[in-house]
Amino acid sequence: MNKHNYNLAFVFPGQGSQSVGMVSALAESYPVVKHTFEQASDALGTDLWAIVANGPEETLNKTYNTQPAMLAACFAIWEVWCKQSDIRPAWVAGHSLGEYTALVCSDAVSFEDAIRLVAARGRLMQEAVPAGVGAMAAILGLEDHQVVKVCADTAENEVVSAVNFNAPGQVVIAGHAAAVERAMTAAKEAGAKRALLLPVSVPSHCALMQSAADKLDEQLQNTTINAPKMTLIHNVDVTAHSAPEVIRSVLKEQLYKPVRWVDTIKFMHDQGVKRFVECGPGKVLIGLNKRIVKDAEHMAIYDPETLNNVLEQLND
Repeated sequence: MNKHNYNLAFVFPGQGSQSVGMVSALAESYPVVKHTFEQASDALGTDLWAIVANGPEETLNKTYNTQPAMLAACFAIWEVWCKQSDIRPAWVAGHSLGEYTALVCSDAVSFEDAIRLVAARGRLMQEAVPAGVGAMAAILGLEDHQVVKVCADTAENEVVSAVNFNAPGQVVIAGHAAAVERAMTAAKEAGAKRALLLPVSVPSHCALMQSAADKLDEQLQNTTINAPKMTLIHNVDVTAHSAPEVIRSVLKEQLYKPVRWVDTIKFMHDQGVKRFVECGPGKVLIGLNKRIVKDAEHMAIYDPETLNNVLEQLND
């Protein structure tokens, strides 16, 4: 019998956490990892494991490959967890793309449907804005409202907006490449410690993604969605939803509206969550989460050693 832990949240990373060879160490010990990738490959008609295991990095980093690869990797880690422990989180959330993993892990969407959805999502995002037209940048050391103002002041009839509220003093902006450059310059003049152009090909979560969102909506309407079996907090409105039509709506909006990660983690913490486990390759979210709620316990699972560490800590 699975035990739901009401003080526990699992969170799932999104694009940017991928790397060639991710989850390979887990795959050596747990056959379910390869099986999960076989399911994903069958759904897509492409050998996803070969891309993840062997690269090259340039191929893995193509948005239409990255998104299903990250979903498969995160879900594979979840599957390993479920075979090793009967402890289940009462709360789940995912950063951007990671929200689809949260939907699968909470039994709201089937894994195969989600794989097809995120592959389409990646393709539609890439098609919406030709390479070189858009950009994203991380602004470090300014308050959220300062970044919002900088974007408004430098847009000049182009698109640039704050799109990822990742942690205190860390906001990502996106939009037209020239507008992003202007905003970076203005952010430095306003006192930002750093303004870093990100190595991405798609300006996610800004108004330039509206056309991709409209096309994704067609796919969402044809996808079976159920009420999540865990409390899933969505990026767009920091709210849990059970109605399938509302979940479809917030997934559509997620493409062109900001990721409110700070609010998401704070909300769960305010509801009594004391332990956050990042379930996915790398440690991007654990770094952000430690800055958002300092008095919670933060863990990550991405290889056999970290899996064993979390098993020990949660079984104490």
